[in-house]
Amino acid sequence: MEGHIHSTESFGTVDGPGIRFVVFFQGCPMRCLYCHNPDTWTIGGGEGNLRSVESILQEYDGVKEFLQGGGLTATGGEPLVQMEFLTELFEAAKKKKIHTCLDTSGILYRPEKRGAFDRLMAATDLVMLDIKHIDDAEHRKLTKQSNKYILEFARYLKEKNIPVWIRHVVVPGYTLNETYLHQLGRFLAELDNLKALDVLPYHTMGEVKYENLGIDYPLKGVPAATKQQAIEAKECILAGMKERLREELKK
Repeated sequence: MEGHIHSTESFGTVDGPGIRFVVFFQGCPMRCLYCHNPDTWTIGGGEGNLRSVESILQEYDGVKEFLQGGGLTATGGEPLVQMEFLTELFEAAKKKKIHTCLDTSGILYRPEKRGAFDRLMAATDLVMLDIKHIDDAEHRKLTKQSNKYILEFARYLKEKNIPVWIRHVVVPGYTLNETYLHQLGRFLAELDNLKALDVLPYHTMGEVKYENLGIDYPLKGVPAATKQQAIEAKECILAGMKERLREELKK
């Protein structure tokens, strides 16, 4: 079987634990206003390369000696767009005892596809779940999609006891909002499988890529968030988590 792959990176340091081999999948149903990889949105039309599971793992083997404490991360785009290929890749990786990490928005989770997700999760060691916005209406403005199934996917991961790292990007005027950050924290308090929380400041480095592709940049003029703003946002999320946990203890 072959998959549409945008590119690979041999020494990823922000894509899960350790140094990782990162596979960027083509295809994504989201249209996040701050997306910095618009060239991964579509499949076909000259975008990406057809790759086999075997060729990807051969490439992994060529650099595995340098992947200290790491493994293989599937990102994108949205890897779940090519779920059958993703599952075969992870299953083959696990046979080689490679640590597998799925970097996803969870947007394509559906309860009726639970069997397929169960099979994928059986070969997945870690999920990095990117929650774009906790409020559904605001999530639609930010990504053109509802967050309903994303939050359902988070609860599914809890049920399956799959270790999860949450990522959240703070964007001035969109997610950099105390009320929403606090609500996100209250939701995350439900997840006893939560292993890490990364709050990332929005940056404008993707603007050049849009210009090169001849695409209007949706957030033109929106300033980058500062590291301090990201730190304060994380503190607000943690405060929401602690509040929810205190309430649960009182019950």
